[in-house]
Amino acid sequence: IKQVPDDSVEIHLNPETGTPALESVTPVVNAFDTYALEMAVRLKESVGGTVTVVSIGDDSVKNSLKNCLAVGADEAYLVKNESAQTLDAEGIAKCLAKAKRAIEAAGEKQFDIVFTGKESTDYAASQTGLFLADELSMPAAANVIAVEAAEGTAKIKQETDEGYHTIEAKLPCVVTIQKPNYDPRYPTIKS
Repeated sequence: IKQVPDDSVEIHLNPETGTPALESVTPVVNAFDTYALEMAVRLKESVGGTVTVVSIGDDSVKNSLKNCLAVGADEAYLVKNESAQTLDAEGIAKCLAKAKRAIEAAGEKQFDIVFTGKESTDYAASQTGLFLADELSMPAAANVIAVEAAEGTAKIKQETDEGYHTIEAKLPCVVTIQKPNYDPRYPTIKS
């Protein structure tokens, strides 16, 4: 997941620097990443397994990771990188690939499906998930709105300009999620 400035508030430019004044904006989990997390949690609930969330940044990201745990993730990892905001999509993908390999090696497990949001609401480049798939030498599917897992494969529904495509991908794979036909869960005080 990526922590981004809350896009539901009005953001102004800093008159001195000409850059967005984000100091007073509360950071939140990127909207497309909340869809990816929701889809992963729903898949876990239907076929079993665990959901692991990874983010890159400084200690301020911990609250977003806690929110992910509150809505169904089983584990959360923070890859500390104070300069994460300066990394491009390829740099983030390399960092995520390294984290994936380290988590798998430490836990003696393998991730079957890597879910990412299709893009971040701050840069909207739509590249990180595909760079990640390339870095991991895994098949990728973009603009995904539904995933079903079967023995060794994933049945994936993509939204395209012409309508919908249903494809099958060999596991493990990477999917980039866009807004599905349902809303993500939100953390509650109890959770």
